[in-house]
Amino acid sequence: MTIAAEQSRTYGYDDLPRLMGLMTGDEKHGPAATSTLDVLWVLYDRVLRVTPERRDDPARDRFLLSKGHGPMAYYAVLAAKGFVPVDWLPGFGSYDSPLGHHPDRVLVPGAEIGSGSLGHGLPIAVGTALGLRAQGRPDPAVWVLIGDAELDEGSNHEAIAFAGPAGLDRLHTVVIDNSSASHALPGGIAARFEAAGWSAVTVDGRDHEALYAAFTAPHPGRPHVVVARVEPKNA
Repeated sequence: MTIAAEQSRTYGYDDLPRLMGLMTGDEKHGPAATSTLDVLWVLYDRVLRVTPERRDDPARDRFLLSKGHGPMAYYAVLAAKGFVPVDWLPGFGSYDSPLGHHPDRVLVPGAEIGSGSLGHGLPIAVGTALGLRAQGRPDPAVWVLIGDAELDEGSNHEAIAFAGPAGLDRLHTVVIDNSSASHALPGGIAARFEAAGWSAVTVDGRDHEALYAAFTAPHPGRPHVVVARVEPKNA
């Protein structure tokens, strides 16, 4: 296949392992990458109202990757959906590649934030939802993907506690639960959000139909969290 043909073709879910396989080298954080693969695909394929052509449209949905360690799945999905060229993937992590070990919003088309410092994404998403509300834009949805270990960070305690009473119903959080949190969460992850006034659903993070149903569940007047359970990090 020529480079031109490769760039013009469309990609599906079954192509993602091959696209991820183009990214080589050290510091791949494989478990962190593969744990997010199905969630990212369902969001970009069926839920998010954003395309490469609309990535600067003020009316677009916003997706914030807080779980920025091991972004291989994110880059593969962005390539599959046409946000970044597939021929960028083999250079992943190299000195002159825009695809770093942590995504950079200045370098990666479609990336809303620079991420990798765990615990920042959810507070930024709260601020984004508040900003859109202040601008009188009720339609764009704000999505943020975090890892269960990020819930150890104090900044997330404050974001969770604020968003519920503020009624940020355009705010959606996906927690990848791969049993990597250092501290126990009494009652489970979903219960923690529900106690702060959130709508919450826990699903199999590999089941695309269950994920889609959870992502599109109505939650009037409340922010929404989907806890996506996947295989343990060290399994």
